[in-house]
Amino acid sequence: MISRCPWGDSTPDYAEYHDTEWGVEVHGTPELYERMSLEAFQSGLSWITILRKRPAFRAAFGGFDPVLVAEFGPADVERLMADAGIVRNRLKIDAAIHNARVIVSEGVELDALLWSFAPTAHVRPATFADVPAITGESKAMAKELKKRGFKFLGPTTCYALMQATGMVDDHIATCFRASARPSATSAGRS
Repeated sequence: MISRCPWGDSTPDYAEYHDTEWGVEVHGTPELYERMSLEAFQSGLSWITILRKRPAFRAAFGGFDPVLVAEFGPADVERLMADAGIVRNRLKIDAAIHNARVIVSEGVELDALLWSFAPTAHVRPATFADVPAITGESKAMAKELKKRGFKFLGPTTCYALMQATGMVDDHIATCFRASARPSATSAGRS
């Protein structure tokens, strides 16, 4: 049996996500827009809910192409509100569409913007209790995103985004994934 972060052993869906995605670097505007949208939809819910609905989210939001989503109008909002395959929260739906419009209208290069907040040094947590919910970097990211007009992306959501996209690697020290990728400190970044 392999040793995972505790949450990664709770369900087969979590194990697959933990083993193949969480903490793996993600780049590209559609990919990062998807992750930021899903993290915003997760706010107040269990991540497993979002994970299990991800295929429906991808279909409903045009593969998370911000150019396509930026064109969504009132009929699309009603379509999304009627879609039981996704989280039907009007504020979160409106935020996802609004954020796509910000990306497109402002010409936001998500890769450069989001990754500019990745810490240059990160100490791998020894235990799950050592994993923070908010960091200075996630606060700074949230502040900058808000300044640019993005919605539903506070410091906790931003830190979850950082974890999900590999900006930080919070696999605990005993996790098999911790040896799959060196921590910032063991890679000589301090």
